[in-house]
Amino acid sequence: MNHRESRHKSAPRRDPAKGGERPAKLPSNQLWLYGAHAVLAALANKERKIRRIVLTAEALRSHAASIQRARALRPLPGEETTERQELDRLLPPGAVHQGIAVLAEHLDSPGIEDIGRLAQNRDHAVVMVLDQVTDPHNVGAILRSAAAFGALAVVVTDRHSPEETGTLAKSASGALEVMPLVRVTNMVRALEQLKEAGFWTAGLAGEATQTLAQAKLSGKIALVMGAEGEGLRRLTREHCDHLVKLPMSDLVESLNVSNAAAISLYELARDQDLAVPPASH
Repeated sequence: MNHRESRHKSAPRRDPAKGGERPAKLPSNQLWLYGAHAVLAALANKERKIRRIVLTAEALRSHAASIQRARALRPLPGEETTERQELDRLLPPGAVHQGIAVLAEHLDSPGIEDIGRLAQNRDHAVVMVLDQVTDPHNVGAILRSAAAFGALAVVVTDRHSPEETGTLAKSASGALEVMPLVRVTNMVRALEQLKEAGFWTAGLAGEATQTLAQAKLSGKIALVMGAEGEGLRRLTREHCDHLVKLPMSDLVESLNVSNAAAISLYELARDQDLAVPPASH
C-alpha cells in the first residue's frame, strides 16, 4: 500500500495587518511540530496522536525509512508532499522546519504524583524543577539535557512557563516525546509533594555558600532553578532543603538557565547511576 499522497487543503488565511498569509487557527488540542528531530521523535512516540504528515519531496527521500519504521509500530496518516513555500504558510512565521512537519495532538500531562511512582524503586533520581522559566528555547534545551543525563522529569509552573509548542519541541530536539513535562499550579506545594516522595530539594542560587559539588547531594534530588535574571522566588527559595551554586569567575554575573541546568545535571549524574531511560508519557 502506498501511503504517499498529495492533497490540497484549505488555504491559510490572509493577515490583513501584514498583507501576507497566516496559518489557520487550530483546535486547542492540536499543534504543529516541525524540524527533523522533533517530528521523527513524535512519529515514534505511540502516545502522540498524529493527524497529518506534511513534507517536501527532498525531506521524504531523506526520512522515508524512519517514517516507515514508525508506521510499522502504529497506524499513521499518509505523507503529504508539498513545496517548501506551502509548508512555510502552514507553520508559524519564522519556523525552521527543515522541510518536514506533523499536525499532532498535545500529550497528556503527567501529575506530580507520577514522579514519586517513577522514583519509587530507585536509590538515585533527579528531577528538574523550573520556577517560572518562560523562554521556550530554554525549557526545550533543559528537556534535552534532562533526557541526556537521565533525569526522571521536568516540572514547570502552569503559569509563566511556555506552552507545548513547535518552538519548544524543536528546541528539545525530540526530548519532549520521552521526558515527562509536569505542570503544577503551586510551586511550593509541588516541592512539598516531592519531599513526601523522598526527594531532597536543592535550589540553585547565586547567594548560596556552597557549590553543587561541595554539597555532595545523593539519593533523590529535585534541582530547582529560577528565571534567568530574577532567580528563585522567595517562597520557592525558603522551601528548598539546600541552596547551592555553580563555581564561576567574576567575569560574568550568571549563566543562561539552560546552560546552568546542563552543568548541574552533569554534576549530579557523575557519581550516580542515572542512566535508566525515563518513562514515556
